[in-house]
Amino acid sequence: MSVRRLHATQPESFAFTPENIEWSKGQISKYPEGRQASAIIPLLWQAQKQEGWLSEPAIRTVADMLDMPYMRALEVATFYTMFNLSPVGEFFVQLCGTTPCWLRGADDLKSVCRKMIGEQGDITEDGKLSWLEVECLGACVNAPMVQINDDFYEDLTAESFEQVLTDLRAGKEVATGPQNTRHTSEPEGGLTVLKGTK
Repeated sequence: MSVRRLHATQPESFAFTPENIEWSKGQISKYPEGRQASAIIPLLWQAQKQEGWLSEPAIRTVADMLDMPYMRALEVATFYTMFNLSPVGEFFVQLCGTTPCWLRGADDLKSVCRKMIGEQGDITEDGKLSWLEVECLGACVNAPMVQINDDFYEDLTAESFEQVLTDLRAGKEVATGPQNTRHTSEPEGGLTVLKGTK
């Protein structure tokens, strides 16, 4: 694993919204007295959901809420690759490049990302799109696939992926899941077994 560092440019401060403060209190209350630090991952995740990425002020805010040293919170944030330590676009594309997706066309999807967004870590001028190649996202049967924010887009071709990105950028509704005729992970064309009553 490569060294993960905080972004060179950091905001002055971070504050949870009132709703996220209440949510965080609920998470912290799940743990016994003296074990509040156990809530670090959900609180860091909520901070990232609020801002799109984890800044140093956000990490410090979470550490203060949990009464833990900043360094411990920083260790967690830099260890887990699910935490973005640099700003990302409004639609953050995580492109699976592991073997099943690669064999079924992930390189074509990378080409679409480079054409429409730029290199990994770049953010489009309008702030809408950024991307990163990641390891397996667990939808190998529907390869190639990407995760955009919290949603999976599967069974992609270069053309269908480009359309997904274009529509998201334009603010249009985009169906999640398979982008072909498949229903969930059934065979294309529908079920071929377990169709009878016996």
